[in-house]
Amino acid sequence: MTTQALSVAAKLGIADLLKDGPIETNELAQAAGVQPRPLYRLLRALASVGVFAEEDKGWFRLTPLAELLRSDAPNSLRGFIIFMGSDWHWRVWEDLEYSVKKAQPAFEHIYGKPFFEYLPENPAQAKTFHDAMTSFTASVSAALLEAYDFSSVTQLVDVGGGHGHLLTAALLKYPQMKGVVFDATSVVGGAQELIAEQGLEARCTAIAGDFFESVPTGGDAYIMKHIIHDWQDEKALKILRNCQQAMTENGKVLVVEMVIPEGNAPSAGKLLDLEMLAFLHSFERTEAEYRALYEQAGFELTRVVATQSPYSVIEGVRRE
Repeated sequence: MTTQALSVAAKLGIADLLKDGPIETNELAQAAGVQPRPLYRLLRALASVGVFAEEDKGWFRLTPLAELLRSDAPNSLRGFIIFMGSDWHWRVWEDLEYSVKKAQPAFEHIYGKPFFEYLPENPAQAKTFHDAMTSFTASVSAALLEAYDFSSVTQLVDVGGGHGHLLTAALLKYPQMKGVVFDATSVVGGAQELIAEQGLEARCTAIAGDFFESVPTGGDAYIMKHIIHDWQDEKALKILRNCQQAMTENGKVLVVEMVIPEGNAPSAGKLLDLEMLAFLHSFERTEAEYRALYEQAGFELTRVVATQSPYSVIEGVRRE
């Protein structure tokens, strides 16, 4: 219930409309193109869980949680919330039972093809997905850069780097570093725009390609956020080995994922793992599973660096 309410508010751009201060429901409804009474009920429900707040009768304002729904917020989650509530995404969760029974992605059962084959043929859904990933990356970049020290890195290659938000944030913090965003042809255009927007053309490039074939050479660190968890071990190993072969002699790999804790400890990764079950032939991994994967790919797992987010940086150093 809360997910759908959040998604509707995000789609309507309510947080953007409220960014300059409280607005009365009738005026807010007119600006959003909806009916006043249903909008009031929506915002009242969200205010009850801390998203928005009602002041005088019918007047709503932003709260710290609601700020995350603003499209212009540095750590905006608007794109991610829209994705989570989208009908085509929601439909797969309705069929989670199929994945549990058959050990196959419900997504393929419903849509007739794998997720990453479906997206290029459905531009609207692909945009929703890529906007969500950009939104989610922006929300965790600060925590990642605060937790992990990149000062020794000369050239950072972001494999599957999307629109380049993580890499450009790293380059802005570490002026000695150069970088490469590497992703599919359909995606890197967005990275080129962001690189230019941030004035980083002299230090950063965007390259298109297929990480199952090869990755750009010469980096002393290769970072991958939300990439390895998309694939079973065979394909994950192919990506990691391509990085191992492309990097400098003493290079390292930095996989940014939610590491599953042992036992009954609560973890966002344990829920994200169900998304992997329903959408892809993949899963979230424990530290032991990452250690075994790294060893097979030619790396030694040296440490797992926790961040002030659900993500950790799983560092591996290249072995001969």
